[in-house]
Amino acid sequence: MEARILRINEVAKHVGLHRSTVYRLIDRKEFPAPIRLGPNAVGWLREEIEEWVVTRERST
Repeated sequence: MEARILRINEVAKHVGLHRSTVYRLIDRKEFPAPIRLGPNAVGWLREEIEEWVVTRERST
């Protein structure tokens, strides 16, 4: 499987949360941390986001 990088808008849409909520969860260490893509750009590995969603589904 090819690794795919998601940007914040894609991440927010995929998990059904607002961008600010995603960043709040990152600050609280409750969401996968982004990886630096450049000086002003970050992204998330799709696999990590999908794992987070599955984990959330099982814990509720």
